[in-house]
Amino acid sequence: MRIQLINPNTCKGMTDKIALCAEHIALPTTRITACSPLHGPETIECARDEVLASSGLLEVIRECEQEESKPDGYIVACFGDPALDAVKELTKAPVIGIAQAAFHTASLVANRFAVVTTLARTIPTAEHLLQRYSLAERCCAIRAIELPVMALEQTDHATFKQLLAACQQTLQHDGAEAIVLGCAGMSDLVSDLQSELGVPVIDGVTAAVSMVESLHRLSLSTSKISTYAPPPTKPFTGRYQHWSNTAGKED
Repeated sequence: MRIQLINPNTCKGMTDKIALCAEHIALPTTRITACSPLHGPETIECARDEVLASSGLLEVIRECEQEESKPDGYIVACFGDPALDAVKELTKAPVIGIAQAAFHTASLVANRFAVVTTLARTIPTAEHLLQRYSLAERCCAIRAIELPVMALEQTDHATFKQLLAACQQTLQHDGAEAIVLGCAGMSDLVSDLQSELGVPVIDGVTAAVSMVESLHRLSLSTSKISTYAPPPTKPFTGRYQHWSNTAGKED
C-alpha cells in the first residue's frame, strides 16, 4: 500500500525528518511518500497559520486524488489536525490526523496521559481536539516547553533536555502515565525519551502510520454516506476557480 504523508507547513527539513520516522515504523509492504504544500507558512503556530496552511493542504489532496494511482491512505502531519474534515470530504481513502492518532493510542496504553507541546498559545487547540475526540477526561495535563517549532528541526542536546524535563515534571506532578508529544517535529525523539522516562511515549506520526495500515488491511475507507460526502459542485471565483469542476467528483 501507499501512504501519503502531508506536512501542512512548508519546512522541507521537517517533512524529510518525519518521513524517515514514518518509513522506520511502516510495514515492508508499505510505501511512504511525503510532501508539503508549495505555498503557506513555514511553521504552524497559531490560528492564522493553520487557516492559511489548510488551503495548501487541500490543494495537495486534490492533486493526489487526480493521480492515476491514488494513495491508499493519508496522514495529516500537524498536531493541530488542520482541515481534517475537509480532507475526508475529498477522498475515500482513510485519513488520520497525528493528534487524533496520538490521543487514541495513548488511551489504549494508559489510564491518564499528558501532552508535552511547543508553545503555550497552542494549548487551546490541543484542548479542543481532546474534546472533539472525547478524550479530554483521559488527559491530565498539557505542558508547553515554549520553544518555536523551528527549534525542533535540528534538535540539540539542550532542547532534548528541556523536553525531557517537561515530561518528567508531568509524570511527577500531574499523575501522567504516558506522554503524547505535541508536535510532528518531535517524532525522532520518541525512543530516547521512552528510554529515559520508562513510560509509553507516543508520537502521532508513527501512530498514524500503523492506524492507516490497519484500516487498509481491514478494507475500511472513509464513509461517504453523509458527513464526509463529496462537497457539492459549485462555481468558484479568483484563485480557487479550478475547484469548480473537481470538488464534487468521486470514483
